[in-house]
Amino acid sequence: MKREDISKIFEGATEEQINAVLDINSADIGNARKKLEAERDNYKTQLETAQTALKDFEGVDVKELNGRITSLTADLAAKESEYQAKIAEMEFNAVLDAAISGSNAKNAKSVKALLDIEALKASKNQSEDIAAALGKVKTEADYLFVSEEPIYNPVAPTGTPNPGGKMSLIEAMKYKNEHPDADVSTLI
Repeated sequence: MKREDISKIFEGATEEQINAVLDINSADIGNARKKLEAERDNYKTQLETAQTALKDFEGVDVKELNGRITSLTADLAAKESEYQAKIAEMEFNAVLDAAISGSNAKNAKSVKALLDIEALKASKNQSEDIAAALGKVKTEADYLFVSEEPIYNPVAPTGTPNPGGKMSLIEAMKYKNEHPDADVSTLI
């Protein structure tokens, strides 16, 4: 904005008024200029940073990078499937161990040896198939499991002293009380 432009717009304006308008205009232009220069400097810095980053990629073989990315992706997929297999193995072993302990097996390792583990792992309904396999093993090798039958013929002490062995004094006195006619001097 020029002095002549202001005097044409404001006819009869004094020199002080024109100077005041020019000062306001200069301040506005100065503020806008500072803001634009700050933005320009910011963009220059960003451009320099981007150019520096691009220099780091000079000489990089894109095909090699794509090959490495493909290789790493395949490795990640292999590790993921390996971990999933390990998790499935642990879950199967937990189900199997719980079923064996619930079946009152005397020795879990012996019972596992008689089971077709691979067929049970491949089964769709593992819990039922494990229970069926344990039932089959229980009927074929019931000696591996704690018996659920009551004992019909328990062996009880006969009440006679240990033949050929010596008794303690307490045992001999007890025997004498139960058998008053016995000679305990030979038993001690």
